[in-house]
Amino acid sequence: MTSILQPITATDLTASRYRGAWTHTAQGEPRGYVDFQRLKELWIHTGTACNLACPFCLEGSRPGDDRLNAMQLDDVRDYLNEAVELGVEQFSFTGGEPFVIKRFIDILTYASQLRPCFVLTNATDPLLRRTHQLLPLKDNPYPIRFRVSLDYPDAARHDIDRGEGSFAKALEGIRWLHDNGFDVSIARQMTTDEDSAQVEADFREIFRREGISDDLAFTAFPDFGTPGEEDGSPEITEGCMEKYPTDESRAHFMCSYSRMLVKQNGQVRVYACTLVDDDPDYGASGSLRESLDTRVMLRHHRCFSCYRFGASCSAP
Repeated sequence: MTSILQPITATDLTASRYRGAWTHTAQGEPRGYVDFQRLKELWIHTGTACNLACPFCLEGSRPGDDRLNAMQLDDVRDYLNEAVELGVEQFSFTGGEPFVIKRFIDILTYASQLRPCFVLTNATDPLLRRTHQLLPLKDNPYPIRFRVSLDYPDAARHDIDRGEGSFAKALEGIRWLHDNGFDVSIARQMTTDEDSAQVEADFREIFRREGISDDLAFTAFPDFGTPGEEDGSPEITEGCMEKYPTDESRAHFMCSYSRMLVKQNGQVRVYACTLVDDDPDYGASGSLRESLDTRVMLRHHRCFSCYRFGASCSAP
């Protein structure tokens, strides 16, 4: 299966054969786009299986889920090597919950011999059961850092969606990672009209009380919705993109510097970023190198969240 992703010149965009939902908004205006600049980060989606079943999950992950298949080292080895040839600076991993995947540690072992690695995790039982496998990786040439999902500085509120006891279990995972020399940061939920400084101060108070370092960095995310959901976000036109007129300012968008590997129906595909894998038009088969020669149209409703908030899945 090939992709709709392809280079489209400004002249081509005016041709009737290119008009459609991919290139134009519902009002017929040329859609905003981002051209690729350089490969800084390659994401590997380990699959949508997770030990939790959070109703807000942007991937719709839950125990046993297979919308996106479990990734194995044989699936990604050539892509990792190719990414190194292309100058990649970091390998990043998301799910699902990566540590639910039985052989994920094999991928992490291989990748951390090539480049620094970044793992998104809920830091609960799947990770805690594999601490003996993680410790030897500290001797690999490149470091592994972790970002742990901790939604709110309130255990009861956090546990409503993630399950009773999950807040305490995540704190246990954070403590183990930090105490064993791994760099850790926190992913939290962003709420409307929040006092961000107060929210993070409340987290730090909890960390101090639990004997965890209170200098951990935070990344706050808006509600991205669940797979296939349309939230009525405004469409991004070429005119909107005048806010980001230079290559440097367009690096605000992940699709200018990253790609993500996804396994669907047994086949690895390359997607434009971590937020659009529920739309097959954003996926390309073939090599990683081929996927870079693309113009990514900002059609997905989650593109507006990046446009508005600048949320980078790899920050901090």
